[in-house]
Amino acid sequence: MEEQERIIDFHCHVASGMCFPPSFLNGMVANLATALEARGVPSARDSVARFLDRTLHDPLCDELIAEMDQAGIAEAVLLLPDFTYSLRDGDRSIEELVEHHRAVRDRHPGRFRVFVGVDPRWGDDGISLFERAIEEHGFDGLKLYPPCGYRLDDESLWPFYEICASEGLPVLTHIGATAPVFEFSPAHPIYVDKAAMAFPQVDFVLAHGSVQYAEECAMLCSNRPNVYLDVSGYQRSAPASLHRLFGHRISHKILFGTDWPIFRLQGKQIDFVEQLLAPGALPDSVSAGERRMFLAGNAERLLAKKKHERAPAAIAGGARKERGNHD
Repeated sequence: MEEQERIIDFHCHVASGMCFPPSFLNGMVANLATALEARGVPSARDSVARFLDRTLHDPLCDELIAEMDQAGIAEAVLLLPDFTYSLRDGDRSIEELVEHHRAVRDRHPGRFRVFVGVDPRWGDDGISLFERAIEEHGFDGLKLYPPCGYRLDDESLWPFYEICASEGLPVLTHIGATAPVFEFSPAHPIYVDKAAMAFPQVDFVLAHGSVQYAEECAMLCSNRPNVYLDVSGYQRSAPASLHRLFGHRISHKILFGTDWPIFRLQGKQIDFVEQLLAPGALPDSVSAGERRMFLAGNAERLLAKKKHERAPAAIAGGARKERGNHD
């Protein structure tokens, strides 16, 4: 029997309401309900709200691990966007969410990497929190969410990028539309260009790049050595969007990602993996080697640049180690 290819899901979230403020979730419900009611489904809002609530009861990622095992996904990147500065109706602080993600990572050894989000408008406190998450918890990257009210070329992000450059960590950013509580314009991918030029040693990953501003994302990946994209959201439009994307001949820049649990209404992780591995899902021109890069190799290459691992548990909670020579 043919051995299954290694798979890394570069775009997942903890499925819990603690991570998403009510205003964010209510906007998602309103959009889905409007679409269903336009198709003749009565009282869709209540049913959508109930279903969404049922999908957000996996705070320790036990269900996600079970689905990963079933789908043959070896590792996943857990993304923690910081909504706590711009949306004040959540019940957890960003510090509490950082600690929760550490607990989830430790509960499932070897299965999760964590990219931590900190809104740059928290100032020095936010920079210190990000440093602690990297140095004490051993988190693996920076997660940004520009619709919250900042752009990727905002120089308030420069200290975060400097830390990522020093530690060999990637930056993954949301691009495109999101819940209607936010303004979408800050999330245009072109705003990564100045940051990518200023920090050539930092790898920037444009989330949803196969379906949001796909041509702009492909252009940036083709012309900036340190810009990548993930395909999370492909479930909406595969295989057409994937055929167009791979037609740009940038397979060395494309990362597999599912955006779990956003698409639980459409299936499980195994369904999304099988969708990708089915005949015709990717263009015939994609070689076996390119497919391996897409499913895991590109992610492994980015994650392997990390320069420091987490301190032993006995001292991880103590004083932060001094930032030393990173040569």
